[in-house]
Amino acid sequence: MTGIFTKAGIAALIALGAAAASISTASANDLSASHHSRICSPITAVQKARAVGLRHAHIENITPRRVVVEGVGRHGSNRVVFANVPGCPLIHS
Repeated sequence: MTGIFTKAGIAALIALGAAAASISTASANDLSASHHSRICSPITAVQKARAVGLRHAHIENITPRRVVVEGVGRHGSNRVVFANVPGCPLIHS
């Protein structure tokens, strides 16, 4: 009789441990997803700069408010500035 209670207690501890691990993993995923959705991706910024006409586009600077991409345009070196929000709207070209 004691063996049944011992096995049930061990099973309950394993179940609680698994539940706690899954809760912490789920909350970590929510945090990283919300962080990425509030910024302009550097890859997106470079792609948009190339679409505007910059060749050899690369990230020059990233601040909390803007993403600066430099490259070569029709008349030499050029700079394009995007807002550091989702969708990377163009601020200055």
